[in-house]
Amino acid sequence: MTILPANELAQFTGELADTAGPILQRYFRNLAAASEKADRTPVTQADRQVEAALRAAIAARYPHHGIVGEEYGRHAPEAEFVWVLDPIDGTRAFIAGQPLFGTLIALLHRGQPVVGAIDQPILQERWLGIAGRGSFFNGRTIGVRAERPLAQTVGFSSLPELLSEREQARLAQLRSRAGLVRYEGDCYAYGLLALGQIDWVIERDLAPYDFCALVPVVQEAGGYIADWQGNPLTLAAGDTTVAASSRQLAAQVAGTLAPIQ
Repeated sequence: MTILPANELAQFTGELADTAGPILQRYFRNLAAASEKADRTPVTQADRQVEAALRAAIAARYPHHGIVGEEYGRHAPEAEFVWVLDPIDGTRAFIAGQPLFGTLIALLHRGQPVVGAIDQPILQERWLGIAGRGSFFNGRTIGVRAERPLAQTVGFSSLPELLSEREQARLAQLRSRAGLVRYEGDCYAYGLLALGQIDWVIERDLAPYDFCALVPVVQEAGGYIADWQGNPLTLAAGDTTVAASSRQLAAQVAGTLAPIQ
C-alpha cells in the first residue's frame, strides 16, 4: 500500500479548491445559459470547466490515481486511490445566484473516503476533513453540537418532490416533530452540521460525487453519516444519505422518514 502524507493531501486538496474558485467566481451571477443533462438536472459551462481543470491537475500530480466526476464520468475507478469530484454541488443555487453551492473534492483509499473538502468560493468558506486528523473550517478545528431532542433540532431535507408519496407523508410527520426543517441545502447543509449550526440532514436522489466528500468532513467533526439503512457511503452506495450530530439522532430522523419494513 502506498501511504500519502496527510499534510501533502491537505495541501493538494486546497490547491484543487483554489483552482476551482476563480472559475466559479467569474461565472457566478454572470451565466450566459444553463442546459439540462439526460437526467434533467441542470449543468453549466462552469461545471464543465471546473471539472476539466481539476482532472488535469490530478492527472499531472498523481497520474496513477483514479478519478470519478459528475460531468466526465469514471477513469480507473478500481485504482487504490480515487478522487471523486462534483464541480458545483447545488447547481440550481448557482444558477439562481445564491452562494449556497460548493465544489466537492474527495479522495478515496481502497473505496473509503479519507479526505473531503467543501469549498464555497463566493463566501470564501472551506471545510476540510482528513481521516484521523480532524475537520476544519477555514483552518480551525470544528465539531458538531451536542445532541438535543428532535423537537429542538434544526435540519435539512430533500425537496418533497424527490420523495415517494409515502415518504412525503412521513416528511410531514418529521416536520411536525422537529423544531425547524429547511429544504435543499445541498453540500452547504452538511458544512453547517459540521460547524455545529444545525443538527441533521436527510436526502434522497444523490450520487457518490454528491456525498463522498461529506463523509470525512462530518465524521471528523464528531458527527454520523450513512445511508438510510446505516450502511457506509462509498462509490458503491445507493442514493440516500442521513447525517446528524449523533448516530442516535440520525436513526431517529431516518426512522421517521423511511422506517425499515
